[in-house]
Amino acid sequence: MLSLVWAECDPLPAGDRGLSYGDGLFETIRVHGQRLLLGDRHLTRLHEGAQRLGIPVARSDLESCLAEALDRYARPGDWVLKLILTRGVGGRGYVPPVPCQPRLILSCHEMPVLPDPAGVSVQLGRHPLAVNPVLAGLKSLNRLDQVMASAELGAGNYEVLMTDGHGHLLEGTRTNLMLRVSGQWLMPPMSALAVHGVMQAEVKAQLQAAGEVVREQPLDLSLLSHPQLDGVFLMNSVTGIVPVSRIDDRDLPIDGSLATICRPLTSLK
Repeated sequence: MLSLVWAECDPLPAGDRGLSYGDGLFETIRVHGQRLLLGDRHLTRLHEGAQRLGIPVARSDLESCLAEALDRYARPGDWVLKLILTRGVGGRGYVPPVPCQPRLILSCHEMPVLPDPAGVSVQLGRHPLAVNPVLAGLKSLNRLDQVMASAELGAGNYEVLMTDGHGHLLEGTRTNLMLRVSGQWLMPPMSALAVHGVMQAEVKAQLQAAGEVVREQPLDLSLLSHPQLDGVFLMNSVTGIVPVSRIDDRDLPIDGSLATICRPLTSLK
């Protein structure tokens, strides 16, 4: 049975495996009033991730807890709901307890300041991202690569872009990315990504529905100076889609086609 914890008032046991081993997953969802943005995609990712980790939880239980959270935290305007799913308490040692009692921790947060829709400055990170193919795409509680890369963030920059250490762009510390080159949309192979973003999935689906070509391929850093580079875009489900106007000391072209093809974030459900 799923144990529900309200972060603002319920204590979390020190022996929770989410604290001890990062044994769990999380989702950060933008909410408008009581309307979830990309809520189905978030729930699907959380439930499928739990199945991959062997954390026994029914999607219907997650849906019920989410409805309870919306009733509890609802407010006018935009806000952020965070869900943390752990395997629960399991004592000392890595071996997962059988049976286990999963725990869902819910918390409410203010919306962050949104990036400039005209474009943001970013930097290439020095800390490489090494993705275990077995865990690729999971929004797990282990985000130490992103923590270390974020520590490099310079004043005035919006994001740190991470590479695989071999000259290929992968993602930002908190965003996924797409490039438009020679009229095609390029994104890194899903098998190489630490997080399979719900906004990235929505954007890809809308581009393909509009007849656009979207390709997965290794994104060599040389693409940033490609003569037919039309634009670089960052995206996540809370802050939306934003073009990159500058990487380190290099100015980039701004392409407006993504905003034309894709519906505004506020229309997503």
